[in-house]
Amino acid sequence: MDITTITSLSALGRDTPDDAALAELVRAVTGSADAHPLSARVEPVDYEIGTPSTEQLLRVAGTATVAGRTVEWSTFVKKLRSARHWPLIHLVPEPFREHFVDNLPWELEIAAHRSNIATLLPDGLRLPAMYRITEYDDDRATLWMEDVDQAPGAWPLGRFEHAAYLIGQLSARRQAHLVEPLLPRANVHEPGAGLRYYANGRVIMGALPLLADDQTWRHPLLAEAVCATGDHGLRDELLDLGSRLPAVLDRLDALPQTYQHGDASPQNLLVPKDNPDEFVVIDWGFDCPQAIGFDLGQLLVGLAHAGEVAAEELPTIHTIIFRGFLDGVAAEGMIVAEDEVLYGYLGSLMVRATFTALPLEQLGKQTECGLELFEERVRLTRALVDLVSTVIERTV
Repeated sequence: MDITTITSLSALGRDTPDDAALAELVRAVTGSADAHPLSARVEPVDYEIGTPSTEQLLRVAGTATVAGRTVEWSTFVKKLRSARHWPLIHLVPEPFREHFVDNLPWELEIAAHRSNIATLLPDGLRLPAMYRITEYDDDRATLWMEDVDQAPGAWPLGRFEHAAYLIGQLSARRQAHLVEPLLPRANVHEPGAGLRYYANGRVIMGALPLLADDQTWRHPLLAEAVCATGDHGLRDELLDLGSRLPAVLDRLDALPQTYQHGDASPQNLLVPKDNPDEFVVIDWGFDCPQAIGFDLGQLLVGLAHAGEVAAEELPTIHTIIFRGFLDGVAAEGMIVAEDEVLYGYLGSLMVRATFTALPLEQLGKQTECGLELFEERVRLTRALVDLVSTVIERTV
């Protein structure tokens, strides 16, 4: 996709910096007190926004003089908002709307950067540099942060293993009895509160009724994808797993609990081009105690959701990250049984990703996605069902 460059900073709206603010920003980005901006432009970021609390993603870039040389600079701009400003808030039924707004902590990323979380991150994980945070009275805010120049190409297996080791260390350091949430609020100390809220809304009220509906499976795109893959038992197995949700959630809440990253997909673990053994951690989520192993689910499935990892690769990645996570937890001296970690990982994966991997929200849209995506997602759903069933059927 071609990105159109906007030459006027007025595209930033009320975040448009004056000359003094722009100069201060450029000095922070370049790390040079004598930097002087020569040019600046705004570029939209080519990334599909998937959360109601993110309003806009932009890149502000330009040139500057530093010690007599002309250099390029850039910063990543993220505009946040309360879910009450989300253009699609009307899709949330009126009786649940206020509860939805209250339970989407849009300020969480701000809280992370103002917390002591950086002191808990193991070597190899770090926060992006934060240059400026502007908060507004209308429940909106803008973050100006490091624009990470990311290493190109697919993740090798060793990188998955290294990431799992580090998030294992982080999970052990953030056990529920050792730390507080990043953003204090009602019910935030309750084990599994975030996952239960997600399960009740996105899964029980959203996905499961669609998966149980004959019309869903008769839609030409899904019906043809099922036929092409030969996976005619997928629907019944999904519904069977759905019937086990209450017991799975109860079991997860009884496991050792830690505050984790909450959304540790590879998309939120940025790999700098100049330091490919390091991860820059962004987009924290689920800021409440979760079962040990929770973060592994998104690490496994994030790139598969994006179409960058094939479903057939998941079993191998699963084995690698599970062992890496166990090693990371052990390195911090946390004593936990392997089967507890496995259940926390796969039980959370079942709730968070298995019922929503099929892109059912695309059915009925005027611009529907193609058969190839549905076949890919049927294979992904099958891989997840097979994986989570190995532990769910044995213990529930």
